[in-house]
Amino acid sequence: MMSAIRSIENRIEKLLITVIDFFYPPFRKLMPLDLFRYGCCGGLNLALEWILYYVFYHFVFQSEYFVFGPITFTRHIAAFVFKFPITFLTGFWMARHISFSGSTLKGRTQIIRYLLVTVVNILINYGGLKLFVEVFKWWPTVSYVIISIICVTFSYLTNKFYSFKKAKNDGNPPTDQE
Repeated sequence: MMSAIRSIENRIEKLLITVIDFFYPPFRKLMPLDLFRYGCCGGLNLALEWILYYVFYHFVFQSEYFVFGPITFTRHIAAFVFKFPITFLTGFWMARHISFSGSTLKGRTQIIRYLLVTVVNILINYGGLKLFVEVFKWWPTVSYVIISIICVTFSYLTNKFYSFKKAKNDGNPPTDQE
């Protein structure tokens, strides 16, 4: 069973890399391949987020409130909360296998670091919206675009050099202790 899953995973990985790399040549002088792959994977994951949010909001959560144990969610928050684990895992998988495939860190270290980067991005989004909209009185859409640019830049750099970093080429074998 696991070998069948790995075989499917390998085929998906090869297909995505082939398709993404096919469109890379016009962008070669503008950005490195890992940045292009990261952007493509991020765009693909964002599209998946939008689709899942739409499906959860319109078809899964039919009433205005959703009770989950002791917690009551409004419909729009429930859609966000329930799509999050799916897109978190697909985003992690694409970052690990497509954007930053040369990382020498162990998978559990990568996913914990990726989660930390994601949490920081959520906090940047929340704090940035509070600051720009409520304090500076900027338009929400303009504020969100600016914050998105900040988050994408932060996310790319921290994932490249922290979550999925490569070992230093010092002749020693890679470790998971860094």
